Amino acid sequence: MIGEMITLAMMAFALGMDAFSVSLGMGLLQLRLKQIAYIGLTVGFFHIVMPLAGIVIGRLLSVQLGHMATYIGGVLLFILGVQMVVASFRHEQERWLRPVGIGLFLFAFSVSLDSFSVGLSLGIYGVEVVFAVIAFGLTSMVLTWMGLLLGRRFQRWLGTYSEALGGTILLLFACKLLFPL
Repeated sequence: MIGEMITLAMMAFALGMDAFSVSLGMGLLQLRLKQIAYIGLTVGFFHIVMPLAGIVIGRLLSVQLGHMATYIGGVLLFILGVQMVVASFRHEQERWLRPVGIGLFLFAFSVSLDSFSVGLSLGIYGVEVVFAVIAFGLTSMVLTWMGLLLGRRFQRWLGTYSEALGGTILLLFACKLLFPL
């Protein structure tokens, strides 16, 4: 149980790093603290709903797929990790998206899509749902706040490295599922 909680906490951190890296760039917009608080809460909410939906669907699939479910979950995590690492080295950013109104929901949805895929994998694997979604939501919310605040001060020098770190962590967990000891 403790090992699973540590694993989920590390995965929550890895997924939150995506929101952190995007928030660093958004922090350049010189947002008010009230806006920063609202953005973090919205991203945290989406990081609860999206993996929860993924876990539910993943559990349904695991019943049908049996022992192959663990390998499918590992492959999904591997693909997601590779995508995050590759995306961290791309320099084009979506600057047209403003964190207000529908733009805020699109932003929160886009940075939480990864957590849906991870939730799908975790549902197939059969994890503790409540801890997973709370860890994902709280971690992404705090990392979003940190990214927005740091973005105001340090420009964009951390963004690429934080997303690459998150992708690497997901790759390591994918290897753990695919190659159990």
